[in-house]
Amino acid sequence: MNVTAVEPFSADELLDRLRAVRLRGFPDVRPYADAQLELRSVDPDALAPPQRYVLAEGVQTMRDLRVALAPHGLDPLALSGGAFITVDGDRIPVIPPIVEESHEPDGRVTDVIADGLHRVYAARTLGLPITVILARNLPREYPYYALALPDGWSGVTELTELPDGFQKKTYRNPDNYKSLFRQYNELFPGVQEQRKRSNPTHLRA
Repeated sequence: MNVTAVEPFSADELLDRLRAVRLRGFPDVRPYADAQLELRSVDPDALAPPQRYVLAEGVQTMRDLRVALAPHGLDPLALSGGAFITVDGDRIPVIPPIVEESHEPDGRVTDVIADGLHRVYAARTLGLPITVILARNLPREYPYYALALPDGWSGVTELTELPDGFQKKTYRNPDNYKSLFRQYNELFPGVQEQRKRSNPTHLRA
């Protein structure tokens, strides 16, 4: 991995951009606009994964990125803001994982990982804390689109590839689960990677 340029930006710019994120099914709704947002270093075990898998290649990429950014004075596990970096000719954003306070149907209140699961998983395997964007006081009517796994990290499987028919998450609204999807790519192009569609056919809307 060859990092040829690093363009850092401040925490204020990072959070200001995040406040403009829209929902796919409700384009006029910005769930972070009035939320309490802060950067905080946390224990990965304190965070709730909503996704049943990580890809081994993605986890290794996070580890390689950490090594590649070290000479530039940037640690993707301990960011004080964000950065656009140029890697092998591609300009991509590096921001902390986004974590939301989530009210689960069973009454639990969890800090669910809305973006950046592979980065959190990599920190966890390295035994290191990770700096995240923690979002609290979001509008209850527009929650994160998937539920926290009831068995936490023990419910996450490391895979080499996604098998067909593998249901990635448990969705709050299975009939229209993408409506609550946070469109981070609109403001941080490339931060959300499109992965293989593997969900059962009734969830491939």
